[in-house]
Amino acid sequence: MVKKIILPGLIILITFFGLFYGLSQIDWVTEFNVKQIRSSSENKIGELIWDEISSTEQVNTNDSISKTLDKLLEPICKNNNIERDSLKIHIVEKDDINAFALPNNHLVVYTGLITECKNQEALQGVLGHEIAHITNNHVMKKLSKEIGLSVMLSASTGGKGSAVVKEILKSLSSSAYDRTLEKEADMTSVDYLLNANINPEPFADFMFELSQQNDSSDSLYWISSHPESEERAKYILDYLKDKKYKKQNTISKTDWANYKKLIKEKTN
Repeated sequence: MVKKIILPGLIILITFFGLFYGLSQIDWVTEFNVKQIRSSSENKIGELIWDEISSTEQVNTNDSISKTLDKLLEPICKNNNIERDSLKIHIVEKDDINAFALPNNHLVVYTGLITECKNQEALQGVLGHEIAHITNNHVMKKLSKEIGLSVMLSASTGGKGSAVVKEILKSLSSSAYDRTLEKEADMTSVDYLLNANINPEPFADFMFELSQQNDSSDSLYWISSHPESEERAKYILDYLKDKKYKKQNTISKTDWANYKKLIKEKTN
């Protein structure tokens, strides 16, 4: 009986001291400093990339266009505990069908993507997907793997600046995340929409429709950088089969049609 009591006690003590010793070997000051350096570098890299974009592309600053996009984002952020002000949304006047996330919470949306979407829910699904890349830290995971943390740190501190920034921008705007991260972003976006009572089906339909297009102009960046789109559309629809959810428009269908018309008028 005594042995039965003593043995578990010894195991607990050994485990406790082993854990205490292991934690004591970690240089917490260094770990904290490394995280600070990475966070600071991510912020700097994000600003450098955005500076590159804003100096070479036509950024849309029309108040009506940006406010309507904010309306479409509002229920996603509000119902998923995402701080809207933490996201830096930029609308670029370009016919390419594209949107992509940058370090430091930048999200770039091309006007070509907005006008290509048949309905607001499809656009909200794409926005949710890119926000998921930000909230799940996919952006820096991708860059660390493809570009290398040391190279990015060098760029953020002034070494090899412009060339690396252009390489990072190319990686984020026109090449795919790995399939695991893409699926995580897809499903996170679907959950974002469900929580906001937004129908995710048009998001899946949008991916499928674009994947079927034969476009020789290479303007379908969002699909070309998101391979297996037909398969991804299918697993989203499969996920929704047993779900019961409301389908609420964030803005009226008339306002959505007028929004697309306004973008075409202001960008042509």
